[in-house]
Amino acid sequence: MSLRAELLTHELTRIDGVEITKEEAKYQKMALSPFVFYRGSAQLFYADIASGTIAIPEALKELPLTCVMGDCHVSNFGFLTEEGSYGDNVIFSPNDFDDACIGRPEWDLLRFCTSLALCADHCRLEAETTDEVVTQSQVEQAIESFLNGYLSLCEQGLKDQNHLQKAMDGVALEDFSILKKPLKKAQRRAVGGEQFYQKSTLAKAIDFENVSLSFKNLPEKFQPLEPQLYQALDVTFGPYMDDYVWDIVARKNAGTGSVNMSRYYFLVGPGDYKGAEDLALCHLVEVKKQREAAPIHFFPEMSPNNRLNPAHLTLMCQRKMQRFPDLVLDEVEWNEEHWLVRSRHHAKVGLDPEDIALGKKAALKGGFVDYAVACGKTLALAHSRGDRRTFAFEKSVSRILPGCIADIKASSLAYAKQVSDDWKWLKTKI
Repeated sequence: MSLRAELLTHELTRIDGVEITKEEAKYQKMALSPFVFYRGSAQLFYADIASGTIAIPEALKELPLTCVMGDCHVSNFGFLTEEGSYGDNVIFSPNDFDDACIGRPEWDLLRFCTSLALCADHCRLEAETTDEVVTQSQVEQAIESFLNGYLSLCEQGLKDQNHLQKAMDGVALEDFSILKKPLKKAQRRAVGGEQFYQKSTLAKAIDFENVSLSFKNLPEKFQPLEPQLYQALDVTFGPYMDDYVWDIVARKNAGTGSVNMSRYYFLVGPGDYKGAEDLALCHLVEVKKQREAAPIHFFPEMSPNNRLNPAHLTLMCQRKMQRFPDLVLDEVEWNEEHWLVRSRHHAKVGLDPEDIALGKKAALKGGFVDYAVACGKTLALAHSRGDRRTFAFEKSVSRILPGCIADIKASSLAYAKQVSDDWKWLKTKI
């Protein structure tokens, strides 16, 4: 076995605790493309940073530490409502904080840039014609545009001291045509939107026409619970909910990197629910087992904050990185494990590679590049919120990043090739 194969085997089994076989749902997903492999193996990225396999410009190490996403890639951005189920203001934002921690901002920059290249490769595997897939030239342009979008927001922050109170909402996204359709989709699904009763996360998951609420019978998504487990969950997590718990199920096959992590959905609403007219008062809450954020294993001394239990650290970083974080957001220790409690947004709309790198709007009308710019700006907002007392972060980025853009692009493109090789190795194993 080669040294690379040994590393891959060790890291994948260390995180997932199972052998690499075709029977495992997570490995089945990861075998679909290099991009999906990348989504499911964030720990490899940090192993390769620690070993020097990924070249990082030395100047970037002068940037201050901040809250980072940890698993920053093109599909971990999307539309959601601020304040979780309580709000109806739809914004474009990072939407996954499972690997968030205090870390180096260049980790997120490099990881996202690599994902742009892998996103395009993913779509080439699926496209019927290459005319509607972004080209290598567009990938390189998107990487530069993402970094310049990030830089421009930090520079704007030095001129406008209220920039951290802003978000990528409908007004800020007016020039991003690639995002207009998913934005409208999310707005229609929010409370008060015309499709709230048909397409919201809540409406698609539950039966709500009667005066008794329950989850739908969806065997591919929801698994009913044994009475003893149901009662234990209700007793343990009920105090963290903001209303009456109507039903609880196990959620199956959600996510990619965390597909094998236990999670439960709680249906919460008024105890005197009267029918569909009260649906806006109800919401879903996810209770998910958390494990250590991917970077911490390789950089354990990065920050004392990272010694917090995994759920508490996720909660802390999410609260800092969002303008108006979820109002139902907490952490609980249960069965000697740490669990994150968070609301499921009614209007959450994510974007897959096919949405941003495939089709005329993406490949022929600049949509792929526009998407990269939007992600760069919203990531800069999230990073900058790690320090709300000074503008030291924005000053450092404005001074250092311009001279590193070419090197970041070269490093991310080189690493995308390494990920493709790693994916080919996995294909031989399953």
